[in-house]
Amino acid sequence: MIMKKITKILSLFLLSIGTNAQAQIAVQTGQPAASLVQNVLIGNGVSAFNVTFSGDPNQIGSFNAAGSNIALPTGIVLSSGNVNSLVSGGNPSTDYPGPGDPMILATAQSVTTNPNAGFITSTQDAAVLQFDFVPLGDTVKFRFVFGSEEYTAWINTQYNDAFGFYLTGPNPLGPNYSNTNLALVPGTNLPITISTIHPGFNSQYYIGTPVGHSLNGLTVPIEIVFPVVCGETYHFKFAIADCNDGILDTGVFLEGGSFSSDAVNVSVATLTGDTTVIENCTNAQFIFSRPLSQINDTLIVNYDITGTATMGADYNNLINPVTFLPGEDSVILTLNPIGDGIVEAPETVIITAYTITECGDTIVTVGTLYIIDGPILPINESNPNVFCANDSVQVTAVASGGFAPYTYLWSYQGQTGGTAYVPILQNGTIDYYVTATDQCGNTGTDTITVTMNQTLAIDTMMMFTASACTPDGAVSGMGEGITGQPQYHWEGPNTGGPSQIDATVMQNLSPGWYVFTITDNVCSVTDSILLDSEPAPIASFTPNETEGCNPATILFANNSQNSTNYEWSFGNGNTANVADLSMQTQVYTSTSTIMLIAINGPCRDTAYATIQIVDCGCTDPLAVNYDPTAVLNDGSCVFPEPTVIVPNIFTPNGDMNNDVFRLTTTNAVEVTIRINNRWGNKVYEGTGLDPFWDGKINGTISSEGVYFVQYTVKGLQNKEITGQGFLQLVK
Repeated sequence: MIMKKITKILSLFLLSIGTNAQAQIAVQTGQPAASLVQNVLIGNGVSAFNVTFSGDPNQIGSFNAAGSNIALPTGIVLSSGNVNSLVSGGNPSTDYPGPGDPMILATAQSVTTNPNAGFITSTQDAAVLQFDFVPLGDTVKFRFVFGSEEYTAWINTQYNDAFGFYLTGPNPLGPNYSNTNLALVPGTNLPITISTIHPGFNSQYYIGTPVGHSLNGLTVPIEIVFPVVCGETYHFKFAIADCNDGILDTGVFLEGGSFSSDAVNVSVATLTGDTTVIENCTNAQFIFSRPLSQINDTLIVNYDITGTATMGADYNNLINPVTFLPGEDSVILTLNPIGDGIVEAPETVIITAYTITECGDTIVTVGTLYIIDGPILPINESNPNVFCANDSVQVTAVASGGFAPYTYLWSYQGQTGGTAYVPILQNGTIDYYVTATDQCGNTGTDTITVTMNQTLAIDTMMMFTASACTPDGAVSGMGEGITGQPQYHWEGPNTGGPSQIDATVMQNLSPGWYVFTITDNVCSVTDSILLDSEPAPIASFTPNETEGCNPATILFANNSQNSTNYEWSFGNGNTANVADLSMQTQVYTSTSTIMLIAINGPCRDTAYATIQIVDCGCTDPLAVNYDPTAVLNDGSCVFPEPTVIVPNIFTPNGDMNNDVFRLTTTNAVEVTIRINNRWGNKVYEGTGLDPFWDGKINGTISSEGVYFVQYTVKGLQNKEITGQGFLQLVK
């Protein structure tokens, strides 16, 4: 026997979490029928040849159903109309017209549950795909989905489009297949049409809501399994056509790679629905499945693991071989990628399984998986344009390409969530930043640019100075870049002030800040202006003295400001009205209060000062000219001079006559005496009002002789007399 080696790579795609609701089925036409059969439809254990197709070229093509509810990932599609019209938004009602097919007519007329089947008299626009094939196992299977635009209005009518899978060849269970229709409602002999699967009949196989395509209704995926003889040649005819008219098309989708014979198949299932997993985030399943014909036996399958990824370092260890126990039709190996923190190219994991068919052929099935680093998340962000300054512009961000849910962090005030509010207060652009993080920790950062193009502006603001004491000021304002009919508004002083007017000018105002607002059909702008006033008069004067002796001459300096006239009231009965800042002189004999009024038009300001006048003289009782009636000392006091008489002999002999030496003084407040002997030694020193020496040294009368005397006599007002002389001590 010649050993045949057939290699086929299959991948089972699961629907991605968070599928984009805008996705739809994609259809491609223009491929040769032989390529569609051999490279798209045929799977493991089957070889196909002699491929033919009849019909319009646009009645056959390949499809990718990601994002739709056609629960087959990829494959080939045939339609009684244009397959390109099956996409979402299409109009599947093409009448070419083309010839019909007698087998399809017979099939449509055989539907016993359709009371109008006998009225179906013709078919047209038939699309017929035929090929021969040789199976390498004892069974063949494939999966398909049937859909129609005739749902549900034309159920059980004579307008029931029909299709069939017609098989010819040896049947190991007998009798042989002879254009035998395999397209039957599971568990029945009823051909599949809109009258045998619909909401009221066999509804478990019906889906009525189109998602990502334009057909009004369709079936769930249906699998057909039929017995064959290994190595024999079979003929397969797939035909579809309109019945009784050429409009409201019908389509049938055959799953890619599903037309296969007995073999252990290796497929890859991932969370994202493709053949990639992300380090430290998602995992994948290698699914080993075997034909139902082998399900009652124990089967051990050896496989090879190759690829650029290293088991144990880049992903977990996987068991090898795989063992199918009786009753098991699949075994799943879960691969968990290990995060290594290294930025690197995608790494591959390839599992190759080998099956020996009943014909003795080796079927090699390969499943390939790619391990990639976590993605940098793309962010679809808003970049709003505003036409008015706004401190709360809404910006939005929507991340994709990762694993929901996503969290968001904005650069402005740390806001979170897919929506934030940011300010722009002047024309130009401001950039803000948002970082999105998915549940696996993958991040992406994008820039949101807010653009302001405000044309409305306050062009001119003017103020007309108010008088110092009269509310006669005014303010005015004008705008530019106005859209539509503007509204003007003044208010003040300050926002919410008592003065309000809807106009460009406001009059009769006191000084202060006034707020001007212009509102047009687009936005509103506000500005403010300070209304000044003429300076008010300030009365101020300074006397050269604030108190004095009777009579006192006082000079007044006029320090007033912003004034044109000055009214003086001097408090001594005199007044003056002058127009300048000239110095004023007045004589006072008693305490008086002076008033100055500074005048500028109707405005006045007043200043006051008091001059204290008292009687003056000598207030010191020790002075010879002391005046008890004087209140203030005028410095005229005269004090007596001190006098001193110095004796030159004394006799300290105890006879009570001239026994001590003392000075005779008048008007003295302190007297100091120092006495030295002839050798310059001090024998006595004393200070007081009347110090004296009794002639003793250490309690003993000194010897007779001449002594030297020094003295100081202090009088009032620190007047002082100093002197010296000689003293004769006689016992």
